[in-house]
This record gives sequence, structure tokens and C-alpha cells, in this order.
Amino acid sequence: MANLKDFIISRVRIKVLKIFFENPHELFYVRQLTRNLDEEINAVRRELNHLDEKGVLKSEKRGNRLYYYLNPSYDFYEDLMSLVAKSDGLGGDIRKNRVKLGKIKFAMLSGKFVRRKERGKNDVDFLIVGEVVLPELAALVRQEEERRHTEINYSVMKQEEFLFRKERRDPFLLGILSKSRVMIIGDEEGLVD
Repeated sequence: MANLKDFIISRVRIKVLKIFFENPHELFYVRQLTRNLDEEINAVRRELNHLDEKGVLKSEKRGNRLYYYLNPSYDFYEDLMSLVAKSDGLGGDIRKNRVKLGKIKFAMLSGKFVRRKERGKNDVDFLIVGEVVLPELAALVRQEEERRHTEINYSVMKQEEFLFRKERRDPFLLGILSKSRVMIIGDEEGLVD
């Protein structure tokens, strides 16, 4: 299965990117990251400096600590966020357990869910289309809910229902498809067109 390790050689850099993209609104200092990642301080510092120099992260001095945070205006911010969403968390779990979950045609996470933005109670966090084994999916969702400490809203549709609703321009489905998303499985054009 494809993973971030395919693109990024440094194990520590992968861990650093994951923690920042899983907590996009947080600021971290070196020792805090060293503890959270269980890595050597020099390796963490080296990766932070590299990512800061390249513009992926920004840094800010507060008192005697240097804090790092994501730079949302970095050219490849959205791409990195998408890679992390596909390889880790719920997106990674769906991809890793694809065979157990059944025959999935499309799986997408909403942009708000991936960016960890405030979501409305009626917002759908992810959509899966296909023949899905619901108990397996529910177990993955529960794991992610425990990690995030929040309820996850999702919708599962068989392909026939999905196509019927799309053809009839169902407001519920159009509401999902009209918002930003990260495709986990399947082609975005096939989902929308």
C-alpha cells in the first residue's frame, strides 16, 4: 500500500508532518515534539529547521521558547494535507482495511473534517459509496472518534442509490458534493460527474 514513506525518506520528518497536519491550529516547541514523537531532540530540531527553511512551517519566539506552526500559505500545503489525510487517521484506516470493508467505489473526507475546522451538526464528514460492511466501518469510525474526541457524521450509499440521488439532484448529496473534499478511494471526476 502506498504511504508517506514512499515520498519522504526521513522517518522523523514523516512524524513531524503528521503531528502538525493532525493538529493544524496548534503551536509546538522542540521539547514538546520530542516527547510526543519519542525521537531524539537533534533529529526533531533538524527536521523543524528544514521545514521552517522550506516554508512548510513558520516559527515564532515566545519567551525563551521557539514555537513552530503550519504555514497555510505554503504552495504545497493542500497537497501535503491530502497526503497525510490519505495515509493516516481515518483515511489511512479506510485504505488499510479496504478489503475488510467490502467493495468501495468512492470514499471521500470533507475538507472541513481534514482541516479540523468547526463543522455544523448536519455536515457530513465523509461519504462512502459501494457495498460496505457496516460493522467494520463503524469500528473504524469509533476509533477515529476516540482519537478526535468528537462525533463523526458519515453517509454510506450503495452505488445504485448514489447514482439515483445524483441523477435526481438530491439536495443532501449535492450539499456533500458541492464542498471541498479529499478523495481517499476512487476518482473525483467519477464522483462528481
